[in-house]
Amino acid sequence: MEEAVRKVLREQVDPVLSQHFGGSELTKIQDGVAYVKLTGACASCPSAQETIEDIVKNYVCGSVDGIRDVVLDNSVSDELLDMAKKILRHEI
Repeated sequence: MEEAVRKVLREQVDPVLSQHFGGSELTKIQDGVAYVKLTGACASCPSAQETIEDIVKNYVCGSVDGIRDVVLDNSVSDELLDMAKKILRHEI
């Protein structure tokens, strides 16, 4: 199922988002819900939630059996957290 969602993101969603200098990344699937992180310019866009609901959810739920919802993943990566800690400790 993960590969099917990644294929939809790559082939159907990313071409739309690339027009706005963005992209998408599947972070996990849990209980029929796909968690998707937006990348590039779309990651910081004020309309990110609407993009998930209006574009990503329609493509993914319409193409992959077993996916009943798509949720915007706003989590911060461990790498970014580690870098922020180093900056605060004046290690960088």
